[in-house]
Amino acid sequence: MLYQVVRPLLFRLDAERAHHLVLSGLVATEHILSTLQVAPRPWSHPALTQRLWDVTFPNPVGLAAGFDKNAQAPHVWPLLGFGFAELGTVTAEAQSGNPRPRMFRLPGDRAVINRLGFNNRGAAAVAGHLASLLRAQRATIPLGINIGKSRSASLEEAAADYQRSFRQLGALADYVVVNVSSPNTPGLRDLQQEDELSGLLETLRVENEALAKESGRPPKPLLVKIAPDLSQDGLEGVVRVARRHSAAGLVATNTTLQRTGLRTASDEAGGLSGAPLRDRATAVIRTLYRLAHPDLPIIGVGGIQSADDAYAKIRAGAALVQLYTGMVYEGPRLAYHIASGLVARLERDGLPHVRDAVGRDA
Repeated sequence: MLYQVVRPLLFRLDAERAHHLVLSGLVATEHILSTLQVAPRPWSHPALTQRLWDVTFPNPVGLAAGFDKNAQAPHVWPLLGFGFAELGTVTAEAQSGNPRPRMFRLPGDRAVINRLGFNNRGAAAVAGHLASLLRAQRATIPLGINIGKSRSASLEEAAADYQRSFRQLGALADYVVVNVSSPNTPGLRDLQQEDELSGLLETLRVENEALAKESGRPPKPLLVKIAPDLSQDGLEGVVRVARRHSAAGLVATNTTLQRTGLRTASDEAGGLSGAPLRDRATAVIRTLYRLAHPDLPIIGVGGIQSADDAYAKIRAGAALVQLYTGMVYEGPRLAYHIASGLVARLERDGLPHVRDAVGRDA
């Protein structure tokens, strides 16, 4: 309710400035938690807790990559109801991203267009800061780290570039997502092609196994994040490559370049997120579930702004879900409302656990 009062004030600001203002408040909260050595307990329920990739998720609602790009607030997300958080996208090289303005709200569509371009402090700096935060206090929810290609790296150099990021950040993550689907880094989506993706995943698989051997810990789960704009053939190719190189799962989907059906006229370039992406992302999840189940569990993301949206993605085949743009319109407690709403929907449908809903409508 409070957010409905605050939102008009935030909407008077440039979208990126408003984001940084909110993030600054969360980072301040992180500092307080760290000073007091308090680790908030995540919200959970027996019907929602599940174990995937030998990682326990207290509830299936996660923060999508893009909000906490520099991994500045790992202990705050449980306070908002999240069962896990994906930090990043982080690149090997520090980079400022694309020129501003580069983030635009479409209130009539409950959507956002962004062309941020992987602005972040770089893998070494992010790893150093995150390591210090986690040394002081362990996270109480799983943390994924999303890695992308540095803008300065050519496609031929991409595998080595991702490898550098993984070497810096992998040990800090419960799972690592290989982002090959942002539309805002030139040429990045070409890495979804079978040959390119195969070389990239093989490089990371070898690095993952080598670091696991050095540390005496199991390899990290490696997931691939894909675009909603892939064709059927493209989706089939991603699944083939992911299986061949022992990927752990898929994240579906990133933002879209499509503008079909928008009420708001906009010629701004960039990836579209929010409500207009919801049905396409759900359709991709359904297709991937049919292609990849049970080998490749899916994290479903795209247009989730209510418990019904999240439940539809779970029934389409997502084991976990993520959100970001929904918070712009619904507020910071959206994850809690969705998680508690999922319990009500499972009870309504006579399903004892969220895993019993996964893929029911696929």
